[in-house]
Amino acid sequence: QVQLVESGGGLVQPGGSLRLSCTASGGTFSRYAVGWFRQAPGKEREFVGGISSSGGSTAYADSVKARFTVSRDNTENTVYLQMNSLKSEDTAVYYCVARVSTRAMRVFTLPDEYDSWGQGTQVTVSS
Repeated sequence: QVQLVESGGGLVQPGGSLRLSCTASGGTFSRYAVGWFRQAPGKEREFVGGISSSGGSTAYADSVKARFTVSRDNTENTVYLQMNSLKSEDTAVYYCVARVSTRAMRVFTLPDEYDSWGQGTQVTVSS
């Protein structure tokens, strides 16, 4: 399994932006599909966005579509989550997840489909 470390979380005002990074080690990163999940206090963990191993496909939750963008740089073993127009309801711990994928264009959206998880990074949207 690959090891994942998230960074970039913090406090931001409503309407602001943040970029989260997820850096991987211990595997051939280009073989891995990567996703982002989040969990707010008292709520279920939910899928935010994901990207295929090739980087050619992405998928997003309806709640973040057109505001969030997932991208990857396989030369840096890093996936990014660019978050714009942030809302208070985006406040949560954000987790980076990964799994080996032999299908270069497939994006996985369920938590049980991933077997590597980062430790999470807190994002707080508040004035």
